[in-house]
Amino acid sequence: MTLTSTFFLLLLGFLGAQATIDVRTAAAMAAGLCKTRPTDLVFIVDSSRSVRPSEFEQVKVFLAKVIEGLDVGPNATRVGVVNYASRVKNEVSLKTHRTKAGLVKAVTKIEPLSTGTMTGLAIQFALNVAFSDAEGARVKSPDISKVAIIVTDGRPQDSVKDVAQRARDAGIEIFAIGVGRVDMSTLKQMASDPLDDHVDYVESYSVIEKLTKKFQEAFCACSNSATDVVFLIDGSKSVRPENFELVKKWINQIIDKLDVSDIKAHVGLVQYSSSVKQEFPLGRYNNKKDLKDAVKKMAYMERGTMTGQALRYLSDNSFSVAQGARPGVTKVGIVFTDGRSQDYIGDAAKKAKENGFKMYAVGVGNAVEDELKEIASEPTGEHYFYTADFKAMTQIAKKLQINICQEEDPCECDSLVKFQKKVEDALQALTKKLESMSKRIALLENKIV
Repeated sequence: MTLTSTFFLLLLGFLGAQATIDVRTAAAMAAGLCKTRPTDLVFIVDSSRSVRPSEFEQVKVFLAKVIEGLDVGPNATRVGVVNYASRVKNEVSLKTHRTKAGLVKAVTKIEPLSTGTMTGLAIQFALNVAFSDAEGARVKSPDISKVAIIVTDGRPQDSVKDVAQRARDAGIEIFAIGVGRVDMSTLKQMASDPLDDHVDYVESYSVIEKLTKKFQEAFCACSNSATDVVFLIDGSKSVRPENFELVKKWINQIIDKLDVSDIKAHVGLVQYSSSVKQEFPLGRYNNKKDLKDAVKKMAYMERGTMTGQALRYLSDNSFSVAQGARPGVTKVGIVFTDGRSQDYIGDAAKKAKENGFKMYAVGVGNAVEDELKEIASEPTGEHYFYTADFKAMTQIAKKLQINICQEEDPCECDSLVKFQKKVEDALQALTKKLESMSKRIALLENKIV
């Protein structure tokens, strides 16, 4: 064996080991950072004559970007696309493409049909065909979501209310996106509850891409983020009974977005006014239905506003092992208030953050923003929220859900691609060095001979 061949065998062995390590590392990164819930997802896209060709291209870009954020695969997310106008065309079946590259390529080839707007017909087609076993849909299961995203810019020429209800009754979660002069009442008839989460509007197709992140996050499963979440709710008399009911709905809106289970998210609830009352501790309820029922039963205390006292209770009791908190698990406190505290909050707020709790502060009405900022974790701008109107709290719930979910940016799925690119670049650089070294070794062998 020559010096050259020996050298190459040794170096290629080293490179092979490195490549194996890199692939395993990349896979580990993918497992930790990017996991979307197993979903059968069907896009239902309006390509009627009111959608200009350039606008339809923007819709396809939106679809492609949402797909890029998904964990696509036979056992993960399957994607289908239904194109409709006066007729319906099954462009991409759930069983056809099992990779992102294949899906995106198929989406780029879709052409607009450019006739009428039979949205009801398209939903019926999705229910009967696109979500059928024959087209690759999986058997209905609590572990597999079935989702339809409808994109339309006009008023349908047929009825959508009854067929959309049948689709929802069949377990399909429907998101409705309206563009331009769309009929908003139609979107609400199609979409699943809560409507605030399932109905979106953009003024033109040119800005539809701004919804990309929402849908990537909507499918994001924070599988590696066990979390203990405690709500600390102001029940003072200034809130008023009708608004207190809105607060309870707001809490349940956030619970809907958590992955509640024995091993994932646990939720506790504390109400305060002049005194502090634990409504239920962490871990008592480990499914969303029981949690939401318990929240609905919370009785309004209707007295003062001792926020400092409540924060001390949170630090000393709510996140203790005796009250159900789990060692080594992320602790999140969500404080809601509608007014100025009647006691000093500084020390208690500081202690909560020093204990390592991630603190969110939500204020409504007469809440004092300086106090909210004092309660909130750093960076403050991402952890405190204020609105003048109780009815606008749903927007805050969306933001809170996102921030809890993105503790470690779990849906940064392109991290794996970037990592693999670095590996490829490194291998290419090493290959060039090998070529150079082989030439030098050949010259050396010639001189030795």
